[in-house]
Amino acid sequence: MDKKNRKAIFAGSFDPITNGHLDIIQRASKIFDELQIGVLINPNKKGLFTLEERVELIKACTKDLDNIKVIEFQGLLVNYCKEQGINTLVRGVRSEDDVNYELQMAHMNKELDPDIDTIFLPTNKQYSFVSSSIIKEVLKFDADVKNLVPKEVLVALENKTK
Repeated sequence: MDKKNRKAIFAGSFDPITNGHLDIIQRASKIFDELQIGVLINPNKKGLFTLEERVELIKACTKDLDNIKVIEFQGLLVNYCKEQGINTLVRGVRSEDDVNYELQMAHMNKELDPDIDTIFLPTNKQYSFVSSSIIKEVLKFDADVKNLVPKEVLVALENKTK
């Protein structure tokens, strides 16, 4: 890795961003000079927040990190990385299932662009069961998720589900 300007991207749908995501972002921000948070629309998932709302929530949750850049994009991640001079993808993993899936994705990305490397950060064990999908599912039953999402997201979720 070039020590002059080590850039990486952590990409996902972040619908909504969780404390698990934030943990990965905070830890990765200590490793890289610039960490981009790439927000995308996943056509396979039903969205709760608009793309613009997700970007704003992530910006609010990461405002204290000075090397974070929140972007939105469409298309292949490796193409965006090539355009931006990013050679490292950051992925959080919670379980063996995540590792298997993310390893397949890492191999595919490497096939598409041999200059791309993927680093895996294991989630903090207290968030090992948390996903955006689970948050949305339990909210349907008025579950308390205050320990699982940043306070900015909690307010936005309360406004969305009223």
